[in-house]
Amino acid sequence: MPYKQEKITPYSDGKTKRLQVEQMFNSIAHSYDQLNHQLSFGVDFIWRKTAIREIKKFQPKIMLDIATGTGDFAIMAAKQILPISIEGIDISEGMMNIGKGKVKRIGLDKIIHFSKEDCENLSFKDNSFDAVTVAFGVRNFQNLDKGLSEMCRVLKTGGHACILEFSYPLTFPMKQLFGIYSHSVLPIYGKAVSKDNKAYRYLINTIEAFPQGKAMIKILKNAGFKKAEYKRLTFGICTCYLATK
Repeated sequence: MPYKQEKITPYSDGKTKRLQVEQMFNSIAHSYDQLNHQLSFGVDFIWRKTAIREIKKFQPKIMLDIATGTGDFAIMAAKQILPISIEGIDISEGMMNIGKGKVKRIGLDKIIHFSKEDCENLSFKDNSFDAVTVAFGVRNFQNLDKGLSEMCRVLKTGGHACILEFSYPLTFPMKQLFGIYSHSVLPIYGKAVSKDNKAYRYLINTIEAFPQGKAMIKILKNAGFKKAEYKRLTFGICTCYLATK
């Protein structure tokens, strides 16, 4: 059975999940970076570095960063992998506008380019990229199967996809501690800083419902990847998936 992600939405206004997610990220763009780093106690930097190390092994030259947001992952990849170009795509103009400013300030605007794209209907040709990355974005796909299939389509044969995604810890006591933190601290603090009282409750709902580990590996293979593996990080709060076309 396909994973029915579209059932979990930030708001209850009747719009499609894609439009609601776009609205949500435009709403919280001003505080997104601050909240990401503070709510993860800075561990999100370590998670990104782990994913970068996985992709760096293959020395990709042309990269696609889906759900690029404010460009944190693309910037780290540009500095550490040294590709020729990185296409950073997102549905949120608000997030990308912040990313464009960051990239220009550090002189990476000739390498990192931003454009608004629907991950389920990418405009790129087949076999365009050496590597495709997504950091904390696949939970927001309206149709996970279609989004992953598009990732596979635009990858060159033998290319690699690396996905970082939040996951729910499975063992005591981290499972219990994460449950308390995610349902109490995170939504309250997220609301106070971002001024959006729905966004961080939506975050937790998607984490709890999202397929993880072996279930996600099966979905990746069904999407067309011939090989996929995963690594749990920080007691299972985050998972890094690496798939090969």
